[in-house]
Amino acid sequence: MRTTVFSPAPLAGAVRQAGTTTLLAAGLAAGLAAVAPLAQADTIIDRANGYTLTADGSLLRFTSLAFDDLGKIVAVGSEKDTAARLPKAEHIDAQGKTLLPGLIDAHGHVFGLGEIASGVELFNATSVGGAVRTVAEFARAHPRRAWVIGRGWNQENWKLGRFPTAAELDAQVNDRPVLLHRVDGHAIWVNTKALEMAGVSRDTPDPKGGKIERDAAGRPTGVLVDAAMELVEKVVPLATPAEARSMLDNALAILAKMGLTSVHDAGIKVAQDDLYRDYADHGKLTTRVYAMIGDTGADFDELAKDGPLPSYGNDVYALASVKLYSDGALGSRGAALLAPYSDMPSTKGLLFYPPAEMLAKMNKAMKAGYQVNVHAIGDAGNRQILDAYAQLIPKYNAVGLRHRIEHAQVVTPEDIPRFKTLGVIPSMQPTHATSDQNMAEQRVGSERIKGAYAWRTFLDQGSRIACGSDFPVESPNPFEGLHAAVTRQNNAGQPAGGWYKNQAMTLTEALRCFTLDAAYAAHQENVIGSLEAGKWADFILIDRDLFKVPPEQIGKTQVLQTWMGGKRVYKRQ
Repeated sequence: MRTTVFSPAPLAGAVRQAGTTTLLAAGLAAGLAAVAPLAQADTIIDRANGYTLTADGSLLRFTSLAFDDLGKIVAVGSEKDTAARLPKAEHIDAQGKTLLPGLIDAHGHVFGLGEIASGVELFNATSVGGAVRTVAEFARAHPRRAWVIGRGWNQENWKLGRFPTAAELDAQVNDRPVLLHRVDGHAIWVNTKALEMAGVSRDTPDPKGGKIERDAAGRPTGVLVDAAMELVEKVVPLATPAEARSMLDNALAILAKMGLTSVHDAGIKVAQDDLYRDYADHGKLTTRVYAMIGDTGADFDELAKDGPLPSYGNDVYALASVKLYSDGALGSRGAALLAPYSDMPSTKGLLFYPPAEMLAKMNKAMKAGYQVNVHAIGDAGNRQILDAYAQLIPKYNAVGLRHRIEHAQVVTPEDIPRFKTLGVIPSMQPTHATSDQNMAEQRVGSERIKGAYAWRTFLDQGSRIACGSDFPVESPNPFEGLHAAVTRQNNAGQPAGGWYKNQAMTLTEALRCFTLDAAYAAHQENVIGSLEAGKWADFILIDRDLFKVPPEQIGKTQVLQTWMGGKRVYKRQ
């Protein structure tokens, strides 16, 4: 028997803080991806302060975890219990550090996360002038880039009372196109060069499900919302294979550092599926990926030829669901509401498709045997999708597919029980509530807010919430999500006492929605999500005991090691 002593070292190198989104510079990300896993052998982690969940959601304590050379858990319990099961195992001394199941993000955008490391970051911009200066500095530093691409702007933080304009970008960058995604990904801010290259002019009509912001004379001002974004995005050159690999490498390194051993990628295309399978074939997926096919068009037709793929490469990849969009986002007033916006009575937002067209998309996916996961933020968007599920789930006897609504952000109180009745999973992101608190009630008013970000209401009726972050819209750090779920406060501890604290979760509930229930939402609760014999040895070691520290410290947790399938894929340096 050989014993290895676990000894965490202090973190080396700077971590960049982009607003609420903690990201690593590309070089650091590549370095983390290169951490060599330990050689696989029968292994026992001893002297751990271990926590996991039972099937009924109860918290289980343990001190020792044993897994075999295939990466499957053999026993969880005391050192005596595990040693008896694997008498020749290598022992690793955890020195009392807290050990948790690997965390799962049930809604993120993997390649988007990887792309940010090489683009303009505007999450910290506190004014439109500051944002423009950041763009200009980036453009000067990257003179060979044909397009200046970035993300993270939020006009709500700038107190403009309006969207930014192309003219403001033109004053600093007019020699090449600029395209900047809003923080929520549901609007883009572009310069005049980008509008010209895309052929967007006064005569361009608003596409169905989208809006071109215009001045009094009807001229585009430089912001395009939801479906209108495609008018410009379609002329942006596609990432090269090398760029796509770099994005994926960057993202995987960030996710491993955050303690995420599984993520649900909310909308992929054929090229991304090819890359995921290639990485799985070569042992390069250091985070499990449950992918959703983006929409039911040509990519779906190609990827669905052989039907759903529930597992590939020892459960490291799956492609068994479809991602659709019902509406836009609250911040850009693109979320579809049943009544006008409280702070802009001239609009009710945008449904992307009329009911019959949305029903046809959902029917196509469900008929092919896929789980259907639909983005719906406004109460009208949520109702449209619930009405469609009410027709289609009985038609296909499809309760077992565990269909989902992604975000379920603003729901009328009378519609919330329909999630439970229909067996629809609310896939929700705790940090959306704490990020949106500065504008959500202004958008929907004091009555509609009662059905918004309503985690407690969903839990009390017996719904299983799958928690995520929607990275890179929010930070991929799941501990920030756990903190938000428990405190209803942002990272700065605001507001005092928590924002609508009556909708908060307990810490055990929050842990469950980032582990076991997120796994359930991907039909993977029998292989991951908790630490039990027969499941994969996906776990993390962290620097504090979440169940003993004050709640305000939860979001400050640092991951010391991340293990996926019995292999160490990250170690804090």
